[in-house]
Amino acid sequence: MPLNKSVGNMYPWATHTHTHLRGACMHECPYCYVQRGWAARHYQGPPRLEEKELRVNYGSGKTIFLEHCSDLFGPMIYDEWVTRIVAHTNLWPRNTYIIQTKNPERMVWALRQNKMLPTKILGTTIETNRETPGHAPQAKYRASWISEAMKLCPAQRFVTVEPIMDFDLDEFAQMLINIHPDFINLGADSKGCGLPEPGRAKLLTLIDKLRSAGIEVRQKDNLGRLLV
Repeated sequence: MPLNKSVGNMYPWATHTHTHLRGACMHECPYCYVQRGWAARHYQGPPRLEEKELRVNYGSGKTIFLEHCSDLFGPMIYDEWVTRIVAHTNLWPRNTYIIQTKNPERMVWALRQNKMLPTKILGTTIETNRETPGHAPQAKYRASWISEAMKLCPAQRFVTVEPIMDFDLDEFAQMLINIHPDFINLGADSKGCGLPEPGRAKLLTLIDKLRSAGIEVRQKDNLGRLLV
């Protein structure tokens, strides 16, 4: 898959996407768009590194969302693959690279190994403070490790709360605030997966708490359904 211009409603601030990886993601989040449609045809079977993708010319002046159909730091990805993918990005330092993971413990490993330049925007997904479906590390575990990663990284740091699931207001707000992200993306379930969702009043109060703590909140268009 070549370097593509970013389309859809994922992140409007990303200009391009690229993935070096193929195969199924072991997180198996039931709401993930990669498990549906065209993406599902390309992301089946054991994880693998596509050698040809390591030769893609990134040029300069782009904001590239890496491994947008997988997880660079997932348990299914070998350390050698992580090293080679990060080395590829480092060949093209005049870009900004978005790296998002549901396994930030391994992101901490990469940062401690000095494998990533500061021209990265690093983040994680935290949908709720409650139990989440699938096989990814639970949200509280992600929150603790992404906090550690952000202490090690001078780059921009973010949390994506999408698809937002019902939560315990005070606990969830404090969990997100304690991470000290530069910004938080908020989005809803756009695939009709029947997830438990917060009501309008609770959601608005969460947004107010985050903004009062000095955190930029970026609301995705699909959140509007929960705010009417």
